[in-house]
Amino acid sequence: MPKSIYVGNLPWSATEEELRDLFGQFGGVTSVKLVSDRETGRPRGFGFVEMEDADAAKAIEALEGAEFGGRTLRVNEAKPRAPRPPRRW
Repeated sequence: MPKSIYVGNLPWSATEEELRDLFGQFGGVTSVKLVSDRETGRPRGFGFVEMEDADAAKAIEALEGAEFGGRTLRVNEAKPRAPRPPRRW
C-alpha cells in the first residue's frame, strides 16, 4: 500500500521530475504532486510523494534534513488532511 510523504522547504524552481528522481533512489515512486497557489499558480514550496511503505521509510530517513536546490528539506510521513467546516456564502 502506498504511503504519502510530505516534502517541505522546496525551492520554487523544483520540478516533479526532479523529486521523482530524488525519491526514486530509494524505490519505486507511485506519484509526485507539487502544490501551487490556486490564484497565482506560483509554487508554494511543498509537495507530496507516494511510495510503498518500506521504500518510503528509507526515503524519509535519508532525505530529512538533506540539501536540495540550496534548501534544507523537511521530509516526513504526510498526515491526513483535517476536515474543514463547510463554507458559508
